[in-house]
Amino acid sequence: ASFTISLHKADNTTVMIKLRPGVSPSCRILMKSVIRSELEVKPGENVTFTFTCSTPENYFITEIQKNIDCVSGPCPFGDVHLYPPGLPRLNRTYIWDVKASTKAGLELKFSTSWLRQIEPGETCPDSVSYNINSSIDMATVNIGTFCRNGSVSRVKLLGGVVMSLQLPWHLPLATSGFNIANRASIKRLCIIESILKGESSITLMSPNYPLGFPEDELMTWQFVIPPNMRASVFFHNYSLSNCERKEERVEYYIPGSPSNPEVFKLTDSQPANIAGSFNMSLQGCDQDAQNPGILRLLFQVVVQHLQVDENVTHLVDLSKEKNMTVTIHLEGWPSHTPLMSEPICLICKDPRTCDRVLTLTSGAVYRISFLCKDLSRLRITAEKGIGCMDIRWCQRKIYSLSVPKAITRLPVRLHKFIWKLLATDLINVEIMSPSLKLQQHVSEQRCNRSYSYSIVSATPETELNVGVFCPGGSIEKIQMRNNITISLKTFGKGFINETIPQDLKMSFVPHIKDECTFTVSPNPKAKVYLQTPNWPYGLPPYISISWFIVVPSKQTARLGFSKDRMGITCETGRAYVNIKEETPGAEETVRREDELLPQPRNMHHNFWVNVSNCKPVDKTQLTLQFWVTFADKQIDLGIILAVVAGAGVLTVIGLSVYCVKKKKKTQNPMVGVYNTNVNTQMPGKKGLFRKGRQNNESHVYAVIDDAVVYGHLLKESNGLVAPEVDVYRPFDGPIGSLPPSPPPFSFRKDIKLSSNPEEEPLPLTDADQDTYTFAHQKSGQSEDNGDANKKVKGDTSMPLLENKEQDGLVE
Repeated sequence: ASFTISLHKADNTTVMIKLRPGVSPSCRILMKSVIRSELEVKPGENVTFTFTCSTPENYFITEIQKNIDCVSGPCPFGDVHLYPPGLPRLNRTYIWDVKASTKAGLELKFSTSWLRQIEPGETCPDSVSYNINSSIDMATVNIGTFCRNGSVSRVKLLGGVVMSLQLPWHLPLATSGFNIANRASIKRLCIIESILKGESSITLMSPNYPLGFPEDELMTWQFVIPPNMRASVFFHNYSLSNCERKEERVEYYIPGSPSNPEVFKLTDSQPANIAGSFNMSLQGCDQDAQNPGILRLLFQVVVQHLQVDENVTHLVDLSKEKNMTVTIHLEGWPSHTPLMSEPICLICKDPRTCDRVLTLTSGAVYRISFLCKDLSRLRITAEKGIGCMDIRWCQRKIYSLSVPKAITRLPVRLHKFIWKLLATDLINVEIMSPSLKLQQHVSEQRCNRSYSYSIVSATPETELNVGVFCPGGSIEKIQMRNNITISLKTFGKGFINETIPQDLKMSFVPHIKDECTFTVSPNPKAKVYLQTPNWPYGLPPYISISWFIVVPSKQTARLGFSKDRMGITCETGRAYVNIKEETPGAEETVRREDELLPQPRNMHHNFWVNVSNCKPVDKTQLTLQFWVTFADKQIDLGIILAVVAGAGVLTVIGLSVYCVKKKKKTQNPMVGVYNTNVNTQMPGKKGLFRKGRQNNESHVYAVIDDAVVYGHLLKESNGLVAPEVDVYRPFDGPIGSLPPSPPPFSFRKDIKLSSNPEEEPLPLTDADQDTYTFAHQKSGQSEDNGDANKKVKGDTSMPLLENKEQDGLVE
């Protein structure tokens, strides 16, 4: 098909058809047997041409430029038409270059669809876009790029204007969509009018965005707001230039304001909940010539209906709080930023200071209100810091880690409350839950409360995620080294209505040996699961963790591990599991990473479980889980019979002694001589006491209790029962409250440790003990073992005679 372009000279219009950038010249323009790659039609020319391909829109674009002189001649007011007609169906760009004096600016008025400003690089959905540039003398300022269907109804510019319209080849648009409405002196760079209808949100940018607002310029936005609506301004992206004189600022003319214009810095919270139409102006400054900087602004104006409850205020009293911030925000903040087109929720700390995010600080009292149809979209995140730099001032102080009532009373769901506990290297943190206790969240025992605590211990080298805990468990306290972060996180709306009060407290304690120590006091009927911190990623290298398990007096605990081995191989050092009951003479069970973990076993007293990590060979770290159950102590029938028999024997002995006393009262006292040369040892049983009792006097007693006579039966009961009778036991020294000490790191890091079990010392067993011999006093040991009824005398020079002489008996 052939095309004809005819231009009148008075139209002052030029048409250029040229290749699209980056496209190979596979298609050409044919005019009078001459093949061309471009075509220019000037005013007064008449040109006929064809294309050498059937799809010229893939290769060519058209630019139509019209020059309009409003300085030396009359200005063509009214609608601006698309001229000339009959152009080929190519992507078109119409450019109107209007010359005007700076004393008489131009006003461009847009049709009812109006315009919507977009950021540089953004495209319009229908591919129709307008670009407006202000032309002052030789300088050009880009006012902005706009799409159709927006709120911008008029633009007034100082001086001339260069207006461009881009149309796609397939859209047969018949009108430009704007007209030159008027000439008026505005004494500022430009004025942009925006008419908002109903609930809406618009985004606008300063001229030349993001390159920078012209130096020492002034521009204004005029916003027309419907009655019974409220408007709020939010600055989303801005930067400041380096001013030599004056100051960059924003000025507002607000109806009914007693201080028009209201002046704000760009860093301030901007006015909100504005009733009625208002103006907003941006004023630049004189910039530093050497380092001018960039002044730019991208902001949003939100219009919404008048809220019924906007006058309802909520008191938030933080006057007695210290080091605390409370932030009210939309759900998902800050990782999820709401789209500007989404319905907006505003939080106001006074009628004109509102924002999507409001932060309150401790030491003040606030009265806040909400401009939001759906408060369920809002959340509260709070943070409180507690520090200790000197243990002398902190050690006896107990801090309550509970959410203040000022927060729980708000009609907004608490999302997270964070306590940051800070201390020096020699001060550690103890977390307690005296009445509720804590339950560790594990796969076998999940938390089902409306909230939980996440505890993290942080050092400059590593971060240890201690675990997730909820109230209603068995953990009484947790002692940790280093700085601690405790995060209370809520689930659902139940936290506000939680009937059980919060019971988490903390205090600062002196330095502890392990990285973390748990004190566990389970319910006698419960089965408790415990696992190492940093689950499931594993303990960091060379970390030691301890658990102290409290066993009720009439209960027996059963301890078991959830797997057979630790499941790691050490590159440096050794990993250990240590188990020890807190009782005199208790054996310590130790297992290395290359050994099987202990089988389930019964524990009759409070006991320690210690886990110490090495540096593993591969990325697999040490993860360990164990469980504890309880059962009532039961006495074997054999023990009961033995005790009854013993009582019977003692009764017979008592009657015999009574009869002897009665008889001897009627006889003359006999004189007896103690002969030290007489051999009182029974013949024929020399091999019975392997430790040589005739030499060490361990068989000599001041008082013999009947339980001692049958004490060996207690050891034959498989350790399942602890009878309700006092039994003499060896005393190995005082037992403290510290966990069993793991091997020193210097030993654990020794890769050359022998793996031959024959070179390892075997654990002490019952076979290595003399079950027939009672321990005598050791050198330097106290004479009193703590039981006033069973004393081992340090002086055994007169065995068994001391009490008898008091009765007048000499044998």
